[in-house]
Amino acid sequence: MKKHTIVLVIIICLILAACASDFLHLIENLPELDLTTKEDSIYRGAFDIQKTPINVILNVEVKNSRINDITIIEHNCSPIGKKAENIISRIINSQSLNVDVVSGATISSIAILKAVENALE
Repeated sequence: MKKHTIVLVIIICLILAACASDFLHLIENLPELDLTTKEDSIYRGAFDIQKTPINVILNVEVKNSRINDITIIEHNCSPIGKKAENIISRIINSQSLNVDVVSGATISSIAILKAVENALE
């Protein structure tokens, strides 16, 4: 019985990894952030991962040409996907969208990155 359970878990992990990799193309060419032209304000961004239940609406606060804060307004995902919200500190600390996605929450991480990109377009 244990061998079957282990095999099943491995198969599920491989399927999830393959599904996540289907969405990685969305963040292949994220732009470098140039906030020097952005006025101090709060910008709204959203992104919906097509054919999944995952979508994000957020606010990005820009102050003194820097991302000061990112606030999630809505994040529809699985409970595991909520881990992706940790990517916010990575974005703020690096002042970049070119950060590592959160392991185990790749698709939600992508949705957050794209929502931030959309907010700052």
